[in-house]
Amino acid sequence: MTGKRLTRAESRERTKDRLLAAAAELFAERGVNGTSVEQIAERAGYTRGAFYGNFEDKHELVVALLARRREQEAAEVAALRGDVMARLKEWHAERAEHLPEWFALRTELTLYALRNPPARTSAGENERAARELIEAGVRATFAARGVQPPADPAFLALIIHALEDGLLRQRYLSPEGTSDTVIADAVELLLRSWLG
Repeated sequence: MTGKRLTRAESRERTKDRLLAAAAELFAERGVNGTSVEQIAERAGYTRGAFYGNFEDKHELVVALLARRREQEAAEVAALRGDVMARLKEWHAERAEHLPEWFALRTELTLYALRNPPARTSAGENERAARELIEAGVRATFAARGVQPPADPAFLALIIHALEDGLLRQRYLSPEGTSDTVIADAVELLLRSWLG
């Protein structure tokens, strides 16, 4: 039995996916500026022509990678059902297996946005999307308990997001005294204090 032949659109999407995955790996290893279009194409198993058939330049690829990461994180968070705190701890423990690569890539994309103002919009959209996901969780938590939040849930989400960023940095650079679930543990402690 032969596999289904891909349509032109499916083939193009698969090529784009492989180029984005290769770029993410290389950006984490070498940095955005230390990675060439040729290296991305080669890692993905393609030629420069395949790269330029999907992206105008490396900047367009970075913007697409930021959008892809935003979509993936939204899907992962949406899948956290049931006992949300327990699932959040599991999620962070799973992510900890790839923390060096994840942290390096996040840092590289942030540096790229700082150095390339046109990319700041996409990076900012990622940050806003993350805060909106957290805000929805905060609102749901307070509503489920029938408790009034101590401040605007958007502000509480900003605090949690900043806490997450700081703890991820600490976990990666100075892991002593932190666990794979340190972020979920800190959020749980914070929510308990806010819920009273």
